[in-house]
Amino acid sequence: MTAVKIIKVLGTSEESWEAAAHEAVEEASQTIDDIHGIEVEDWTANVEDGQVTEYKTTVEVAFPVHHGE
Repeated sequence: MTAVKIIKVLGTSEESWEAAAHEAVEEASQTIDDIHGIEVEDWTANVEDGQVTEYKTTVEVAFPVHHGE
């Protein structure tokens, strides 16, 4: 049985919520090995003058716990 760790990561994008989710995974993968999946937890955005200026996606990133080698 494999233990799985889950952390929250916030991604941002000026293009879309999907791009923000991709950014969160790309950044997390810089320091986390073997990401197995994500779950989108929250979608928010900054708005200025009636226009969305920045999309934000909070994702839960799941990866296996590796014991000392």
